[in-house]
Amino acid sequence: MELKNIRNQILNTIFPQFCLNCHKQGMPICRDCLSLIELSEYSFCPYCNIPKRVFNEGVCAKHQHLHLNGLFSATEYNQNLVKNLIHKFKYPPYLKTLGPYLAYLIIAHISLTKNNLFQRGGENFIFIPIPIHEKKRKKRDYNQSEILSQELSQTLNIPQQTNILFKTKKTDTQTNLTKEQRVENIKDAFTIKTKNPQDINIDGKIVLLVDDVFTTGATMIEASKTLKKAKPKEIWGVTIAREPKRH
Repeated sequence: MELKNIRNQILNTIFPQFCLNCHKQGMPICRDCLSLIELSEYSFCPYCNIPKRVFNEGVCAKHQHLHLNGLFSATEYNQNLVKNLIHKFKYPPYLKTLGPYLAYLIIAHISLTKNNLFQRGGENFIFIPIPIHEKKRKKRDYNQSEILSQELSQTLNIPQQTNILFKTKKTDTQTNLTKEQRVENIKDAFTIKTKNPQDINIDGKIVLLVDDVFTTGATMIEASKTLKKAKPKEIWGVTIAREPKRH
């Protein structure tokens, strides 16, 4: 038995986990409750205010040639269970153990969309998590987007790179800001590593930019603008959930 599995069994014996939804003992979210989450079978243009379904092209015709080439969002954020899981993942009690279950939702969504992005032969993919400021990382002890990215990387056998994109500007929380305020708040918040240019190895690659929630898209779009300087072939967003768009 692997050391990691032994450690987890010991911890579960001393500190048993209970499903956040039905309180059944065994794991932070049980399979039955995880199956209650309604997954999206489709992808929608990340730039359109009114939902516009897209397929392999990732964005609608109006928004082609912008920074994001498409977006995978597993579910809608307005589901109470989804909100609760993401909140517990990001805020106290900081349930880092939710990472594999939330990553599973993303993988299931990608499979449902039947998008052929991952079927392209000879392409180089790389996962890059949206970074958080160092002060926030010290407070939380981890970056939730990096946990997701790591799980996705291991499952899909696609490398993860965490030493390229950095957040150097300490920003206010985006939660209660308007779309315009979010854009201004996150402006110039990211940078790419320049001390060792040989480490910046995304030239010509397809970047899968990972975050937890896509609301207005301000954070992910700003991060993708910065990453464009390293000349990736494409940048696709990957998130657990998306705020419902206006119909």
